[in-house]
Amino acid sequence: MLTAVVDTCGDYEVIEAFSGFEALRLLPRNHVDLILTDINMPDINGLELISYLRANPNYKDIPVFIISTEGSAKDIEKGKQLGADEYIVKPFSPESLQKLIAHYLNKTP
Repeated sequence: MLTAVVDTCGDYEVIEAFSGFEALRLLPRNHVDLILTDINMPDINGLELISYLRANPNYKDIPVFIISTEGSAKDIEKGKQLGADEYIVKPFSPESLQKLIAHYLNKTP
């Protein structure tokens, strides 16, 4: 579903990783303008992924959105403290995600 939402935002190439480890493996091989992650992923979870991204000078400035069913105030606070730019709780409206993507990539929705 996320790929379909991003595809409607413009001419973006979507690179999918099915685990946190795969995301870390793909990052050096691709130019990335925005990262969408869930908290619950195999191997390396989304919070660990964000910690790595924010500690790495090559990735620290890339906007990161957490999109998760984990929506407690504590989860949201933790994600933001680790460096997530946005925390989106599932279910969400595709339009709200499209507006956030447009905002962070400096394009009008």
